[in-house]
Amino acid sequence: MSLIAVLGAGPIGATVAHRLAQRARVNAVRLIDASTAVAAGKALDIRQSGPVERFDTIIEADDDVRASATADVIVVADEVAGGEWQGDRGLAMIRQLVQAGITAPLVFAGPSQTWLMEKAYLELKVPAARLVGSAASAVATAVGALAGLETGSSAIDVAVVGRPPGLVIGWTSAASRGLLLTDHVPAHRLAAISQMIPKLWPPKPYAIGAATAPIVEALADGSRRHHHAVTVIDGDFGARGTAVMLPLRLGRGRIISHTLPSLSPQERTEFMNAVAG
Repeated sequence: MSLIAVLGAGPIGATVAHRLAQRARVNAVRLIDASTAVAAGKALDIRQSGPVERFDTIIEADDDVRASATADVIVVADEVAGGEWQGDRGLAMIRQLVQAGITAPLVFAGPSQTWLMEKAYLELKVPAARLVGSAASAVATAVGALAGLETGSSAIDVAVVGRPPGLVIGWTSAASRGLLLTDHVPAHRLAAISQMIPKLWPPKPYAIGAATAPIVEALADGSRRHHHAVTVIDGDFGARGTAVMLPLRLGRGRIISHTLPSLSPQERTEFMNAVAG
């Protein structure tokens, strides 16, 4: 039985919980927030939508972050009163989890949590294989959808890499229907999509929820596909303890590997500049 803990019942946390419930690929979701009544109310709203949306995922609420101790995956989101878990306050919360001996992977769903991911690795010594950032994944999804519109097809799997919000699109390796995208979509159209990246950041709660749910499920049960998400690298690309968006292979409870897709010389230069920050 897979249990997912979502730390925070704010807009991001509640949307992630609802999306996980809708997809019905985990058994239970625990929504944890100090604002107990609000968390319980949102959990009830999600449960009551089950018969209409046809899911029976267990949704429960709690007010203590230590209630995530038994979870298979922990999503770090946003509190009702305090907003995103970030900064020193967020680091103190992660330290509490570490001291409690929690070994579940941590998925950072907030767009402002890059620093927190890096500090969890550098200061609290949480293994990089257990740290995943999902907010930037919403940007990769949006880019794929926009590329699909250019080809008149469904969303295309396009590599989006870099250190959020400095993201680079790997058009060189993108393909649709067996053909390289660069061969049948005009360069100025691809450039127009690239120029939209700043407007796509930060992604909104619903986009984050849609992008986060598959990543959480992959960490809970494993996955054969690659997921574009943020990982902490140490030594790769000349960076140490830096959170970077890359295609990740996710297994139960951890990141198995990360890869850098094929990039043109210009794309690689832009990527290295983004990583250097």
